[in-house]
Amino acid sequence: MSAVISGMGMAVAPQAMTGASMYMPPAQKMFDLFSQIDTSGSGSITRAQFDLAFNTLNPPSGFKSMGADAVFAQLDPNNSGLVSKRDFKNGMLQMMAQIRQQRHEPAAQATAPAPAQTIDASLNELNQLVIGSNIDTTA
Repeated sequence: MSAVISGMGMAVAPQAMTGASMYMPPAQKMFDLFSQIDTSGSGSITRAQFDLAFNTLNPPSGFKSMGADAVFAQLDPNNSGLVSKRDFKNGMLQMMAQIRQQRHEPAAQATAPAPAQTIDASLNELNQLVIGSNIDTTA
């Protein structure tokens, strides 16, 4: 069955109404994830709750490569052993930005050789020129 939107003249397939739009802002995604991890509903995440979620919710590869200890440390800036909703959201958004930045940096670093590599390569090229031209370098 389809519905016609008045004045638009196009058919639209019916959708289940959940109250959520197709686009969910990152902050809302973080709050929803926080609620999943905070199984007790206390308003904070313990290390045990975090570890369970980290091992069962299949975090993105960037977070996996950091490891649970490093991620939790960034989420718990006060080292209290508990992560508030605000700290969770801010920490997750900050780590996501860092991971995105790191994805782009290797390509830039790969194209620009380190200064030591550049000097070594230049010296090798000069040595090859000198050897190839039979110039006496002992004088």
